[in-house]
Amino acid sequence: MTDPVVERDERTTAVENAGYRWSYLALSFGLLAIIALRSFSAGQQSWDLLALVVLGGIVNAGYQGVHRVVYRRWIVLAVVTMIAAAVLAVIMVMFRH
Repeated sequence: MTDPVVERDERTTAVENAGYRWSYLALSFGLLAIIALRSFSAGQQSWDLLALVVLGGIVNAGYQGVHRVVYRRWIVLAVVTMIAAAVLAVIMVMFRH
């Protein structure tokens, strides 16, 4: 009797999830780089692209919230990141004018 061939296991799922994470990071930071380039070099407004980055984060947070995998450290880190981004935005606006 031969053992059945396992096509999907925990390792496969972990590798797939890591691949999704890397592709999400590449897409998000690539969009942010394009936004910065358009803003600084051409003076264009790229709110549509920025909205895609924010929407991706909201979808991820919503999905994790629905499946109850959001924990206290994650929430604290998200709040600290938002505060740091707001402070950085204020500093950039001050130096630009």
